[in-house]
Amino acid sequence: MKKYAIIVAGGTGSRMKGEIPKQFLLLNGKPVIWYSIEAFYNYDSELQLILAIHPNFVDFWKQLCLEHKISIPFKILNGGETRFHSVKNALDCIDADGFVAIHDAARPVIDTSFITQLFAEAEKHGSAIPGIALNDTIRILEGNNSRQLNRTLLRAVQTPQVFNVLELKQAYLQAFNPLFTDDASVMQSAGFPLYLTDGRAENIKITHPMDIALAEVMMKQYSGR
Repeated sequence: MKKYAIIVAGGTGSRMKGEIPKQFLLLNGKPVIWYSIEAFYNYDSELQLILAIHPNFVDFWKQLCLEHKISIPFKILNGGETRFHSVKNALDCIDADGFVAIHDAARPVIDTSFITQLFAEAEKHGSAIPGIALNDTIRILEGNNSRQLNRTLLRAVQTPQVFNVLELKQAYLQAFNPLFTDDASVMQSAGFPLYLTDGRAENIKITHPMDIALAEVMMKQYSGR
């Protein structure tokens, strides 16, 4: 069955407080997004890669590809107004059945074994959503008060998330909802069951400037790299 990967890189990096979006910053000498592209290609060189990039940075990315001699084949399309719209645009480029991984470009510390795990579990269960247990005490706000939640029942959700293409396309026929923060939330809203699997603690999302340094340390220690 055919496999696809959509790498979402439509953000403008406002939280990084810089002119260059986080997915294009250099991490150990390479653009952050490059690590995800490389990981999916190493997993399966026949997998179709689709990059959803903010239209203001498409030319910038093409220049980075020239500078870093990036030759892995991929399709570029314009990211949408939100992450939801970027994924929806990318799904419109897929015209066959199969399984698709949706991954945030700002999560560069992944490898082929993790991707293999997620595709295998999606083929078995219909979907695969990685999540990790929480270490901190968690409280929920209720007006002027708060109460503690049972953290053993909670998971921090990551990407890549893998789904059946036709089911995900059907889910994305819904109108946009601000509560759609990832693809699992879109699928659940459409009534599809979700399979939660083990994520990885090192699969951090680069959001703030200090995360670049943290990712560099993790990559040097990470046996998958």
